[in-house]
Amino acid sequence: MFLVHYTQRSLIFPFLIRGGKPTPVKAFIGAFTFCTYNGYLQSRYLSQYAVYADDWVTDPRFLAGFVVWLIGTLINIHSDHILRNLRKPGETGYKIPRGGLFEYVTAANYFGEVMEWCGFTLASWSLQAGAFALFSACSLFSIAQHHHQWYLEKFEDYPKFRKTVIPFLF
Repeated sequence: MFLVHYTQRSLIFPFLIRGGKPTPVKAFIGAFTFCTYNGYLQSRYLSQYAVYADDWVTDPRFLAGFVVWLIGTLINIHSDHILRNLRKPGETGYKIPRGGLFEYVTAANYFGEVMEWCGFTLASWSLQAGAFALFSACSLFSIAQHHHQWYLEKFEDYPKFRKTVIPFLF
């Protein structure tokens, strides 16, 4: 699950992006450092310390975690697709995302990502994955709150009923 996410995020997603602004060096270094450290913690735990029963993949915790992870992955990929296709080629400016979970929340892609890591936590049943899920949620929810406020200020017709990240709640 961890490898599938990062294969999609680092090897597939970058080739799908059209235009956009360059990533600031400070943000790149921060993300690179975080992902390197987190990747080390997750892989070290899973390869050296985790002990799972031979039938772990049939355990309800693993199965439920896998389902939550898969749904989160699909939400994340679909939301990224919507965001990439907001503008037609050559078009500039900002638009309100529509469709999918964007009908309910400003940051549907972040909601999907947090679901992925909560599912991974449940499936791996590890403290390291739980810490990663919590850190990711705190970070992404904070960014999402800024995006939500920006949309409300920028667009008079922005749907007032939309929540920030979690449909119907927050």
